[in-house]
Amino acid sequence: MNRTTHTYSDIWNLDVFFSGGSDSQEFRKHLDTLEKKKNDFADNALAFHPPQSAKDGDLVWSLIEEAKEVMLYLRQAGAFVSCLEAQNMNDRKADSLRGEVTSLSADFSSTFTKFQQQLADCTEEVWNELLQHERLNEITFVLIEWRQKAKDKLSSTEESLIQALAVDGYHGWGQMYDTIVGAMEITHDGKTLSVGQANNLLSSSDEKKRKEVFDKLEKAWGDNEELFARTLNHLGGFRLNVYKKRGWDQLMKEPLEYNRMKQETLDAMWGAISKHKQPFVQYLDRKAKLIGKDKLDWYDLDAPVAESTSTMSYDEGAAFILKQFSLFGKEMESFAQRAFEDEWIEAEDRAGKRPGGFCTSFPLSDQSRIFMTYSGSMSNVSTLAHELGHAFHSYALKPMHTLNRNYAMNVAETASTFAEMIVADAAVKEAGTKEEKVALIEDKLQRSVAFFMNIHARYLFETRFYEEREKGIVSVEKLNELMVEAQKEGFADSLGEVHPRFWASKLHFYITGVPFYNFPYTFGYLFSLSIYAKALDSNESYEEKYMALLRDTAVMSVEELAMKHLGEDITKEAFWEKGINLCISDVEEFLELTK
Repeated sequence: MNRTTHTYSDIWNLDVFFSGGSDSQEFRKHLDTLEKKKNDFADNALAFHPPQSAKDGDLVWSLIEEAKEVMLYLRQAGAFVSCLEAQNMNDRKADSLRGEVTSLSADFSSTFTKFQQQLADCTEEVWNELLQHERLNEITFVLIEWRQKAKDKLSSTEESLIQALAVDGYHGWGQMYDTIVGAMEITHDGKTLSVGQANNLLSSSDEKKRKEVFDKLEKAWGDNEELFARTLNHLGGFRLNVYKKRGWDQLMKEPLEYNRMKQETLDAMWGAISKHKQPFVQYLDRKAKLIGKDKLDWYDLDAPVAESTSTMSYDEGAAFILKQFSLFGKEMESFAQRAFEDEWIEAEDRAGKRPGGFCTSFPLSDQSRIFMTYSGSMSNVSTLAHELGHAFHSYALKPMHTLNRNYAMNVAETASTFAEMIVADAAVKEAGTKEEKVALIEDKLQRSVAFFMNIHARYLFETRFYEEREKGIVSVEKLNELMVEAQKEGFADSLGEVHPRFWASKLHFYITGVPFYNFPYTFGYLFSLSIYAKALDSNESYEEKYMALLRDTAVMSVEELAMKHLGEDITKEAFWEKGINLCISDVEEFLELTK
């Protein structure tokens, strides 16, 4: 097939799952089936008592298989609703469906927690016998994780109460944030723009336009800052109260356990980054001079230093990605080909869509769906490759038991960044002119700055916000102050005007499903750089080894994963410095090209 002449749809197909969108009768039947499966599991799980001997292994397996079915149906439902919400922010029926799915999920979580705790309450001797069961030994890592988590939590009755109250409390506040942002509009050049569309203008080459849009956005966040502050305070307060009731005195306990990593690993990563920020400050200083300023302001971070003449239509972008994936491995190429041909991707550039991009999995259908807004830039091509990397991760895990596919966010970002790297590096190598090369290297460096400086600032802000929140409600003024301090430290004082209300503008601070939605991005970025370096050094195809690593992402800690597949100790700064040095070489090339 000649890829360059292929025409792909830039609108995804959701009807293959449930036809009719948010009015779908098929989806209504799916929710009814889900409710029945959830209730059946509840009846059986609530009658379950701590196992008395290895003979109970078959019953445990049977209940786990029932729970697995409910999980698959829940994920299918959650993915469908996420797609409906993203493709049209004004779909109120989708909002209603989200409430239903959240409620079903909370009910199931409550019962499942009780089951896990009953299972964990058996004696050490019986537990060890159960782990030898012919079927249960397949999910040993997950079972041990359950037992540890059950010991760390309150009684099943208390945990069920927390989950029930979280639907209208904790998660309700998270949804409130989406509602406020969805209603916000920015007027520019006589046009009414969503927040996402306005944010896209911050990468304009026109400084006046960037400044004007930034000021309007900052005013819009300011107009709603009391609502955002209240929302953030209630989310933080809920989380801290739950930790307190459980007797957890460490703020990072949940985020680290969720990401299956040690504090030493996190400290080593940030330690290495903090020691090597100077080259990136040099890059930002050079960029400032290139656009005629002494210091960059926040709204200049995404400004182009050279106009990239390289734009690609959606079909050309797809062809470019497929070509680069094919050079890495046939599995990756054929998988991406299927995603384009079978209309897995929503990329149309239109109003009314949610900002940003994501990939979500439909496990009952063995498919994924990718969401983004494609406008033809090389940055868009990289984003598309990034999301295809997420989808490929799910594909690589297909042979694994459902419970062995629950990888955490830090390794999720590894697969996506790896795919993005393949495409971004190829774009630089194929650049036709010096200006094109500068623009593409700068696009890579913007990502390094985002992971090493912007994400670091978010991490610093969130850590300090929780310290303040423990003392009481944190005022708007204090939130702005904490954000400015974090940005100055994160960016090593390299910026002029910063973004005090970034805490209000960033969805990640309001996500309830994942605690501390920041450092895993940086982990994934640097971890994937090490894998990418291994792939480049390999004399043979690395794809098989890469897929083997992906299959292990949900059945071991990240420290074990790195030792097994890379032979590296990631609790030491030396590991992280290897990845940072690759990014510093981009800085050096940029400085040389722009002398």
